[in-house]
Amino acid sequence: MRYLEARGCTIVMSNWRCQAGEVDVIARDGDCLAFVEVRTRRGQAYGMPEESITPRKLARMTAVAETFVYEQDWQGDWRLDVIAIQAEGKRVASIEWYQNVPAG
Repeated sequence: MRYLEARGCTIVMSNWRCQAGEVDVIARDGDCLAFVEVRTRRGQAYGMPEESITPRKLARMTAVAETFVYEQDWQGDWRLDVIAIQAEGKRVASIEWYQNVPAG
């Protein structure tokens, strides 16, 4: 979350759940709400973190975002984002922020 805040985002909430599923972070980026999935991988045995976002996961993220937008009567823009963290031991090797990921 500090990563997003350092880039000008305001955290609205984290680990928000509804019947459709859960989203790791909801952040406000200017006038847009970002529904952010955070994926971390240690090493590359299981691929890159962003590769673990399946079409099914994107569909679930979309349903969660739509539920939040409806329940909060959000009238502005919103998008799906992914933060991919590659770790080596206890050290963060890289962080990639994918904004406006297509909903599959």
